[in-house]
Amino acid sequence: MTTDQLSATFAALADPTRRAILARLATGEASVNELAEPFPVSLQAISKHLKVLERAGLISRSRTAQWRPCRLEAAPLGDVSEWVERYRRFWEGGFDRMEEHLAELRKGEHHD
Repeated sequence: MTTDQLSATFAALADPTRRAILARLATGEASVNELAEPFPVSLQAISKHLKVLERAGLISRSRTAQWRPCRLEAAPLGDVSEWVERYRRFWEGGFDRMEEHLAELRKGEHHD
């Protein structure tokens, strides 16, 4: 995954409306009207959100059906997960080192 693709994915995920749309699509395909239903915004605003998600590769729209359903494309999310995983190991290592340090401090308290 290129950095530009990763940036596009993170930018798309930065908006709570877009994250909610992805959560809805994780349950199955939906039309634009169905996706817009829970939000107090115009269809035009939802369409703009869908375009951002589509450009980031997070959704696709069927061109065969008349109602052009949207569907989740999870591959970019897997790439984000891989990127985050590299750093998880780092912060977990930090927690392990902190726990060791706290254990040493506790030992010192009992010897006073």
